[in-house]
This record gives sequence, structure tokens and C-alpha cells, in this order.
Amino acid sequence: MSVTTLFKTSTPVLGVVHLLPLPTSPRWQGNLQAVIDRAEQEATALVSGGVNGIIVENFFDAPFPKSRVDPAVVSAMSLVVYRLQQLVTVPIGVNVLRNDAHSALAIATCVGAQFIRVNVLSGVMATDQGLIEGQAHEVLRYRRELGSDVKIFADVLVKHARPLGSPSLTTSVQETLERGLADGVILSGWATGRPPTLEDLELAKAAAGQMPVFIGSGADWSNIAQLIQSADGVIVASSLKRKGDINQPIDPIRVGQFIEALEAGVQAREAPETHVIDRSTVPVRL
Repeated sequence: MSVTTLFKTSTPVLGVVHLLPLPTSPRWQGNLQAVIDRAEQEATALVSGGVNGIIVENFFDAPFPKSRVDPAVVSAMSLVVYRLQQLVTVPIGVNVLRNDAHSALAIATCVGAQFIRVNVLSGVMATDQGLIEGQAHEVLRYRRELGSDVKIFADVLVKHARPLGSPSLTTSVQETLERGLADGVILSGWATGRPPTLEDLELAKAAAGQMPVFIGSGADWSNIAQLIQSADGVIVASSLKRKGDINQPIDPIRVGQFIEALEAGVQAREAPETHVIDRSTVPVRL
């Protein structure tokens, strides 16, 4: 699948809307309108800053179940994503944490979102929610049953987790794409806010071939020009918040700075004979 076809650019930036706590979560405040208002504000800030797509996820519902979420979460997320579909024109994706790909597919299909993120599509990962087993065989069959063309982007060796066994990164990427039938893979660092190494990105890209590889965490204005040399796109959240604080709302100024830095990196990638990224084009972080 070509990311250019979906996102109208060869190197998409996907901003994340972290939803405030949803019904049944421990920190739910009993006000769904407040959740919707915050989501609309963040989506608007991301798009005005120049992102090419948005991922909506129930980030503040921690602690998460390892598989299916409560139906109230599905209902709330469906409503929020539908509202955002009416507000912005960029593609929207869904990530139902920790690993409810079925609900994500159902939400995306019903409201017309274009893609989902799945933390563990294949393999087995030890996480703080317990052992999570990939269910690619069920997820792909469910997509077919729904008659859906929603794309599935899957993490490999996902953050906040350790693999059961010792699979190599190359093997994990190949199996996620060739046996799990993901439409693209996501590579993160070991935790939220931690970037993958350049070496790992290069390995993942070599293993993925023509399939897209996204940076899944840790990208900011200071490192994206370098990281994007070995990736097809980036998912970004924490560094776009006010003061880089994950609990704060999106800062459109930071979004613009990030986009400018990424564009400098893309220009350097497309003109490799220079071997130099002009740092004068990269904005200074406030």
C-alpha cells in the first residue's frame, strides 16, 4: 500500500489525539462533552499545524485491559471519531488500547475512518497488562467479514513490552507483514517518548521492502530530520504538547516547528549528494 495514496504525501506526519478518560475508566469524570471538546481542539490544532493524518486513542484510560474494552468505550470513541470526521479533512485512524483491534476496526469501518493501529498483531509480548498474543488470524478475517478496506498499521516489538522469546527485528517485521498481513509497520523506542535507533529503523526498512515503516514514538523537532532518513512516516504525540508535557493539550506552534524540521530532513534525503542537513532551516524550540 502506498502511503502517498492514503495521506497525499510520501512522508506523512500522523498526530495523535489523546482522549481524556472515557466511561468506565478509573479517571472518568462523567462528562463526555468535555472529552469531545478537547478532542476537537486537539484535532484542529494538529491540522492547522500541518499534519497529514490523525490517530485517535484512549490514552488516558490506563490501566488498560489487554484485549477487549468495555462497550461504553467503543460507543464513546465512535462518537468522538465521527465528530472529528465532520471537522477535519485529513485521514483519521483509531487505536483502542491496549490491543483491541476488533473494536478499532468496528469503529473505523462504521464511521468511515481510514486506518487503525494495532500494538500486537502477531507474536506474543509480555506487558504490564499480562501476556498479549497477536490475533492476526481473527483480525484479518473480521475485516473481511465487515467488508472493510480500513488499513492496519501494526507495531513490531511494541513499546512498554518485551517479546516472549528472542525474535530478531528483521524476523518480526517480515512476519508481521508477510504472515500477519499488516499494511504497514510501526517501530518505537522502548517507552512513550523514546525514539527507535537509526540502526533499528534501517533494519526495519530493509526488512519491509516496499511496505511503509512508521516511527512510532520519541520523534521531536531535534531528531526527526535524522530519523526520517530511514522511515516512510512518523506518528507523533508527546513532543507536540505544550512544554512537551504529555498531559497538556496540543501546541500548534510546536506542530509547525516539527513539520518544518521534518521537511528539512526529507529535502536532505531526496538530495543525498549534499550529505548535510541545513540546521538553519530547523526552528528553535520554544
